[in-house]
Amino acid sequence: MNLQQHYNQLDYQERQTIAICRELGLSIRATARILNRAPSTISREISRNCGGAVYSSRFAHQRFVRRRRHNRAAPKLRVGNALFACVGALLRQRWSPQQIASRLATLHPHEATLRVSHETIYNVIYAQPRGELRRELIACLRLARTKRWPRSRGEDRRGQMADLLSIHLRPPEIEDRQFPGHWEGDLIKGAGNLSAVGTLVERSTRLLILVKLPHLNPATAAHVLQAFTDKLNAIAKPMRQTLTYDRGREMAHHSALTHNTGVAVYFCDPHSPWQRGTNENTNGLVRQYLPKGTDLSGYSQQQLDAIADEMNGRPRKTLGWLTPFEVYSQWLARLEHSPDVIQ
Repeated sequence: MNLQQHYNQLDYQERQTIAICRELGLSIRATARILNRAPSTISREISRNCGGAVYSSRFAHQRFVRRRRHNRAAPKLRVGNALFACVGALLRQRWSPQQIASRLATLHPHEATLRVSHETIYNVIYAQPRGELRRELIACLRLARTKRWPRSRGEDRRGQMADLLSIHLRPPEIEDRQFPGHWEGDLIKGAGNLSAVGTLVERSTRLLILVKLPHLNPATAAHVLQAFTDKLNAIAKPMRQTLTYDRGREMAHHSALTHNTGVAVYFCDPHSPWQRGTNENTNGLVRQYLPKGTDLSGYSQQQLDAIADEMNGRPRKTLGWLTPFEVYSQWLARLEHSPDVIQ
């Protein structure tokens, strides 16, 4: 029998089915099979909610509702109790819910029944039915909105990353592009966001590295971690020091990336692509080879390397008409003679 993995309370329709099965003389196990429930669930329902010799679905459901209502703990803050009177008095003195919650916590640090959070105060105010009391309490609030705005104001709090290093903590010499070894990263998405290619651009030399990602769930953090780790570790250590990235969730394992490569990862402010301007500009150039709407899963790493090589072999005005390859090679040559030049 395919029983449910998570227990759910019987609803009124199921109780009606139980009543019909009882009238037909079906056994508890037969009833359980019909409802796809455990026999113990049916047995317990009959013994607890049967008011007499005959099982009545209406009587059983009323008994269930009554039991649930009486078993529920009374709200800490409700109209008519002492705590509500105290909160209401302070609201009428133009105290904010935050101020009230803080003062109650200070006065009653060891009495949970005598203090309440500001969120609970707001919830109780806006849960009041329409009427004079609701209007009076809302009028006591600073902004006196008739409807409460969501706390997040539209911010998506799911999957937020921890321990982010802000771009504002990045050393100033990185901003000035005085030395190489500081990269910017991003993903270029394919058709329907079902495929992606990673882009890594070195800020001072403009050298581009393209990274193939698996075509299934391409933006998952685990795939990006492995692919970026492999590519960054292939770079000479002095030439891989930092990576600046946006706040995409594909970089959720940034701490592991730092541990694997020694590259410190800095994150831009939300919705601030200009803080990775080199990468954004390079992504636009890459789109000449990988147009929007293309299925990127069909490109091999060898094909992506060929695209990067072609772009790195083009002279750039910002490099004095040298190519990224030439500037990068000059820095590698300097490192052979002066290993501490970038430190």
